[in-house]
Amino acid sequence: MEKLILIKYGELTTKKENINLFIHTLKENVKFKLKEEKVEIQYDKGRMFIRGLQNNDEQILAKLKEVFGIHEMVVCYELKSIDLEEIKKEVLGLLKEKEFTTFKVETKRSNKNIDKTSIEISSEIGAFLLKNKKEIRVDVHNPSLTIYVELRTNGTYIYFETEPGLGGYPVGTLGKGILMLSGGIDSPVAGFMAIKRGVKLEAIYYESPPHTSIEAKNKVIELAKVLSKYNNDIKLHIINFTEIQEAIYKNIPHEYLITIMRRMMYRIAEIIASKSNAKILVNGESIGQVASQTLTSMKAINEVVKIPVIRPVACFDKLEIISIAKKIETYETSILPYEDCCTIFVPDHPVINPDSKLCEEYETLIPYKDLIYNAIKNHEVMKISENTKKDFEDLL
Repeated sequence: MEKLILIKYGELTTKKENINLFIHTLKENVKFKLKEEKVEIQYDKGRMFIRGLQNNDEQILAKLKEVFGIHEMVVCYELKSIDLEEIKKEVLGLLKEKEFTTFKVETKRSNKNIDKTSIEISSEIGAFLLKNKKEIRVDVHNPSLTIYVELRTNGTYIYFETEPGLGGYPVGTLGKGILMLSGGIDSPVAGFMAIKRGVKLEAIYYESPPHTSIEAKNKVIELAKVLSKYNNDIKLHIINFTEIQEAIYKNIPHEYLITIMRRMMYRIAEIIASKSNAKILVNGESIGQVASQTLTSMKAINEVVKIPVIRPVACFDKLEIISIAKKIETYETSILPYEDCCTIFVPDHPVINPDSKLCEEYETLIPYKDLIYNAIKNHEVMKISENTKKDFEDLL
C-alpha cells in the first residue's frame, strides 16, 4: 500500500458549472505552497491526492493548513483494490501500530457498483477485527479509535485521524481586492477573512514620515508577511501621506480631520485598485468602534468612491476580532506601540455625524487632486512572501 495525503474539498463542491476552475485553482495553490517538497499532486472532482511522501507528511500537513479551499486532510493508505477480504486484512495489519481499546468503522462508498451498503461493509470489517483482536470492543458513540474506509472507483483509502482545513474558497477564484492595511488589530483580520472567500489581495499602507516611524512601517510589512502565508504572496503599496495629512491639518476644521483624511485614503485606494485590476476595497472598519465608523461617517466617507467596499469585521465586537487575530498570529504584531496615520493628529472631539456637503466644502480648501496624484506617482511597491525571509529581515 502507498502512504499519501488525501484532501477533501468542502464548500467548493457546491459549485457546478465552474467547479473545475475552483479545484484547478486549489491544485495550483497547493502546488505553490508545497513547491519545496518533492511530491506529486493529483486530483478529481471528489478528492485531491499528495503522493511521494518521504517521511515529511507532518511538514506537508502544516503547510496545507494555510491553504484556503481545504475542508479536511488525512494521511491515508491506498489499496489498489475494492475487494472486501483484502481490505479487512490490510486494516488489521495497519492496526498493529495503534494502541486502542474501543473502535468503530466508518465507511464511505462512492463506488456504487459495490453490492454491499456502507453500513454492511463497516459491520463486516468490525466483525473481522473483533475476531482477530480479542482485547478490543466496539463503541460507536465514543471510540478511542475511528477507522475510516473510503471505497472509490480506483481503489480503497484507509485512515484513522483527520485534520481540519481552513475551508473557504481557493485564493484567486473570486478576483482581486485591495486591503487598506493599517498597523492595528482589525485590518489584518479583515484581510484574512477576505482571502478565505477566494479574494486575492494586494494591500495599501499610508505612512506619514516624520510623524510615523520606520517601526510603524516595518510593523505593517510584518503583518503583510503573515497574510502572505494564506495569499501566496502579497503586493504592498506604500503611500507617502505626509503632504496630504499636513494640508488637512493646517486648513480644515479639526473636528473633520479624520473624516476628510479617510475620504482621501479611499480616493487613493480606488485609483490603486483600478491600476491593479482589483474589484473591491477591503478594510477593518467595525460599526461604531471609533468616530469614523459610525454609519453616518461611513456613508460620508464611502460616497467619494464607486468601487464596492467590503468590511468583513463590520458586525464583530472587539473581543471577537482579537480572538481571530490571535488565531492567525497577527495580534502580537498589531499591538506593538507604533502610531500610524489614523492615530496621529486625532482631534479631541471628532465629528461622529459628518455632513457630506460640509466635507465637499472643506475639501476645496486644499489642492487634494494634485496631492493625490503626487502621492500615487511616487508611491513604493513591495512584493512580500513568507519565503523571502532575507529580504524582509534586511528591512528591519
